[in-house]
Amino acid sequence: MSSRPVSVVQLREWLHDGQEIAIIDVSEGGPFADAHILVASNVPPAQIEVSLPALVPRRATRLVITSSDGSDTRNVANLLASSGYSQVFVLDGGNMAWNAAGYRLFSGSNIVSKAFGELVEKECDTPHIEAEELSQWLNNKKDFYLFDSRPLAEFRTVSLPGGTDCPGAELVYRVSGAVNNPNLPIVVNCAGRTRSIIGAQSLREAGFPNPVFALKNGTMGWQIAGYTVETGKSNVLPEPASEGLSLAIKRAREVAARHNIRFVSFEEAQALCSDSDRTTYLFDVRQPDVYARGHVAGSINAPGGQLVQATDMFVAVRNARLVLVDDHCVQSVMTAHWLSRMGWDVYVLHDAGVHMTETGLELGASLRHPHSDVRTVNVRKLHELMEIGECDVIDVGESYWYRQGRIPKSWYSKRASLQQALQRFAVDRPLIFVCTHGATSPFAASDAIDFGFSDVSVLEGGRTAWRQQGNTVETIDMDDDNFLLSATDDMWYPPWSRKDGVREAMIEYLTWEVGLTELVAEETYLSFEI
Repeated sequence: MSSRPVSVVQLREWLHDGQEIAIIDVSEGGPFADAHILVASNVPPAQIEVSLPALVPRRATRLVITSSDGSDTRNVANLLASSGYSQVFVLDGGNMAWNAAGYRLFSGSNIVSKAFGELVEKECDTPHIEAEELSQWLNNKKDFYLFDSRPLAEFRTVSLPGGTDCPGAELVYRVSGAVNNPNLPIVVNCAGRTRSIIGAQSLREAGFPNPVFALKNGTMGWQIAGYTVETGKSNVLPEPASEGLSLAIKRAREVAARHNIRFVSFEEAQALCSDSDRTTYLFDVRQPDVYARGHVAGSINAPGGQLVQATDMFVAVRNARLVLVDDHCVQSVMTAHWLSRMGWDVYVLHDAGVHMTETGLELGASLRHPHSDVRTVNVRKLHELMEIGECDVIDVGESYWYRQGRIPKSWYSKRASLQQALQRFAVDRPLIFVCTHGATSPFAASDAIDFGFSDVSVLEGGRTAWRQQGNTVETIDMDDDNFLLSATDDMWYPPWSRKDGVREAMIEYLTWEVGLTELVAEETYLSFEI
């Protein structure tokens, strides 16, 4: 079945009808961040094979393809239709037609989640602390706890003096075992605002007796105030021992009761996932390393803090159903109680532990298989080849994270620009493709074979495996483009990554973030339940 056109008027009606719908914007990440439909999920064409099956798991879902300029939509739509998606539509005129009809296009990323965070702060009266006061606490050696609620990769990039990493949904779980003085203040920070607010309010919702504060404007507010930050830190708050675990479970149960969190058994969850008439996402909301030690088969790793912070990166189908998993019903409950307040239909799996029989990081199914001639190499083999100069490494992952920690001397190219980028290499030169986890690189390697290259491999586990096995990585300065084979408009770059005007960019970003709630409230197909 081929794709069909849909008008802006029809799409607006669909967004209000309460039925499942997914809007997939196939622009590159940079143009998407400049202007997009509020509830669209961004999947550039280079990521379609890998990302789409997880974002839209039910092939009968109503699916609308759009882009910033209307390009690539027809090709992507036809690929999806040929892959078994039965209700594929292309928005007539793309985002420009939406805007021309008088409807708002939004700039930035993860906008619904960030607007929700602003509303939480207002409605829950979440306390905050200014950077200046926090600096005084540090200078006066005041006793307090400082937890950074971002993933470790972000924490490594920039962090506050004295901070410890504890990603969002882990706070109630891990802090319950780390805070033994109920009188000491707890400060939660992130890069900007949302995860600071949600993290601090999570501790308050869970009944921590400590004074709890969100750092106003996070690390950006700290830098705007003129204070120094740290880089390269990797100290993470550990999982709790038995006493802390018992307390975390108790606190989560109280949150679940207060917010009427719904629980399902393993058998009930299986039935929900098997329902052909409704989309059900099965998310394991623990940290990736814990997920890899053992998880429920078929579950996708979506750490809870990021699932709340960037819901559109995991869930593309509006009005879908979510089942959340962990082994103690702590991270899952804390995540579920926020997602339910965002308007999602959420359940928690209450007996997951005995069913966590799968290990490793599941990459999920792809729309199609890579070329059969694509080989794989492990980290040890790649290291050997690099030592003797017998290969070139091409990174096709996200350019920002390539800059933050690339495999030494590796090149970067967007997959979409690969044909031109590879012209500098002889067709018989051994090329090894990498990305973050090894999911998208096989398809870039397949492209290289189609372009006539004869010796093509991919690194198992990608850059993540390289780092985890103790190998060094390099940080690339924003001024250094010697190893860039293509433009880096594949994603939105945060303010602190800019070459100049960093302070002004941070102020502009924070002003934008604070103003989101009013703008999002104008979109009548979306509502929160604070």
